Amino acid sequence: MPGGRLTHDERLEIAEGLRDGLSYTDIAGRLGRPISTVTREVARNGGPAAYRADAAHRATTSRARRRKQSPAAAPAAFPSSGDIHGRDPEAVLQLEEQFTTMMVGTGLPRMTARVLTCLYVTDGGSLTATELAQRLQVSPASVSKAVGELEQQELIRRERDSGRRRDRYVIDADAWIRGWMASARQNTMLADFALHGARVLGTATPAGTRMQDIGQFFEHVGRAMIEAAEQWRRDDAAKRGTPG
Repeated sequence: MPGGRLTHDERLEIAEGLRDGLSYTDIAGRLGRPISTVTREVARNGGPAAYRADAAHRATTSRARRRKQSPAAAPAAFPSSGDIHGRDPEAVLQLEEQFTTMMVGTGLPRMTARVLTCLYVTDGGSLTATELAQRLQVSPASVSKAVGELEQQELIRRERDSGRRRDRYVIDADAWIRGWMASARQNTMLADFALHGARVLGTATPAGTRMQDIGQFFEHVGRAMIEAAEQWRRDDAAKRGTPG
């Protein structure tokens, strides 16, 4: 049983356990399954908040049918590195699914989160739109929309593929710091707008006071985010022995 596929009844138990607020450990104990089986099942089918037993069972059946029909399907986000580096393919798949679910939890659309995850777990850290579409087995239009959102948030950057007329999308060490700073700038803009709104409404009025509180909060948060990023840069530079 522990090594076989989950049954529909088991998926119903998982859904019930999630509704009851049980941990993955508790749910796995009830089923007599490894915790990794439960976490992978939930992550693959929408995460704890969106998991539905019937939909998960249909999706799994559909995926199994597609694999049988297409034995030479496009490779996953980790096409061959697992063999080269001795990685466990199942553990890598679980990591990808959990990473995607976490990113969805931060507010990213699921396809955007999948593209970001794909770039992160690829050793080269860069892929073309065609490669992303093949690895994720989605349409080029879906990839185009996702990379546009990631570029807007400065979580990836675009490079021209040398010698070829195509772009590559790159994830690098500074990706999160750029995204963090973009968010800090958005907070600062929101603060400026709210403080302007407070003046328009009158800072002594209830509505004006409310807007002023919002403006001061986001002004504080934006400033703190910038200070934290600058401190991280200094600490990282000191650790690496490079100029700050």
